[in-house]
Amino acid sequence: MSAEVDDSADVALRPATELVELFRIGDLSPVEVTEAVLSRIEEHQPTINAYCLVDAERSMADARASRDRYRRGEAAGRVDGVPVAVKDVFLTAGWPTRRGSRLVDAAGPWDDDAPVVAALRRQGAVLLGKTTTPELGWKGVTDSPLDGVTGNPWDPALTAGGSSGGSAAAVVLGMTTLALGTDGGGSIRIPAGFCGHVGFKPTYGRVPLWPASPFGTLAHAGPMTRTVADAALMLAVIATPDSRDWTALPPDPTDYEAALVGGVKGLRVAFSPDLGYVSVDPEIATAVAQAATVLEHLGAIVDQVDPGFTDPVEAFHILWFAGAADAVRGYSAEQRRLLDPGLAEVVAEAEMMRLSDYLAAARHRAELGIMMGRFHERYDLLLTPTLPIPAFAAGREVPDGWPQPRWTSWTPFTYPFNLTQQPAISIPWGFTRAHLPIGLQLVGARHHDALVLRAAHTLAEAR
Repeated sequence: MSAEVDDSADVALRPATELVELFRIGDLSPVEVTEAVLSRIEEHQPTINAYCLVDAERSMADARASRDRYRRGEAAGRVDGVPVAVKDVFLTAGWPTRRGSRLVDAAGPWDDDAPVVAALRRQGAVLLGKTTTPELGWKGVTDSPLDGVTGNPWDPALTAGGSSGGSAAAVVLGMTTLALGTDGGGSIRIPAGFCGHVGFKPTYGRVPLWPASPFGTLAHAGPMTRTVADAALMLAVIATPDSRDWTALPPDPTDYEAALVGGVKGLRVAFSPDLGYVSVDPEIATAVAQAATVLEHLGAIVDQVDPGFTDPVEAFHILWFAGAADAVRGYSAEQRRLLDPGLAEVVAEAEMMRLSDYLAAARHRAELGIMMGRFHERYDLLLTPTLPIPAFAAGREVPDGWPQPRWTSWTPFTYPFNLTQQPAISIPWGFTRAHLPIGLQLVGARHHDALVLRAAHTLAEAR
């Protein structure tokens, strides 16, 4: 390792875009970075519980193979040698994928890679292990009967959010460089907001999913990173069509990294502080309003305006709970007693629904998608808070004293844009007085992933 790198910040916290350049010129080795990241895992895992599986031996073997490729001038791809954490909902050959559930047999067999995992392997990524998730990824916090509670990097007594909470905590603490997440109602953006990192939900179908999610076309896969540039880099790798996902979009010729350049001058941005119906913590409201001002200073045309829809939570619940029920359909009543009690409740609720309820929810969803399509004829981007509240106590679905029992009651800014399948990103935007992260969300029209990334990158660089 060069003296220059030795004197700099901990290599475990360096962005992937910087690591691959240092690997290329020989100033840093994938072995050194992987060792540093594994050291961070050893330090923080007992307190944070970000991982449910770590395979240090296999990771180091991958890192040594990557080092040798760089020495030969034969890097395998854009993330060769970069440490990556895999949320424990993605199939990963050789490792069990239990999805936080005691119902899943760890014995396997586990012979397949999900498309995103296969893409990362092809391009030389160093896979570290599997990160924690609530059972079947069903809620916006991360705790499960199988793997326990995942804490927030800023205060382990608080939640990391979910359902990609393990990936989020790992990214922030340097327990990985990049992480995979899924987002069916905010599960990438919620933990990004609570933990203070970048979480990007691409347009539905941009990143292939297989096996199909039990939550159907609500579920997206995407990158969880410390910088927007790293999110663009990771998206370029995992947005590779796979024949196993029949809903996947065709290849996008966009170079997401190159598309970060260009700023926001002239973009039409709708700033909606509350979507017209959300109660937002004053500190969060003030911070996100400041972001709107920054966008104006950068040349964007910003209007304070709401999209015009009412809270679609009932439609979302019907579609989401039905997915949860389908996920456990093959298990007996006795086996279901092992479920997270909250998951068991929503499954029971779904089993009382009528087909007409489901069809009405699907129709509501379509109407919302049309409304947002028309909205984006007038506005390039929508700016909102990611979450209306800061992180609360870990191990709970809702804060103490909260008037509603379900996680959707405090995530009103995220799930609408799963219904509409739009690209949406959360980036960190300061802290509360209690030193808890604040996230802001940018939403774009479907297929305008590069624009969302560019605007987010411009805002992050300005901050």
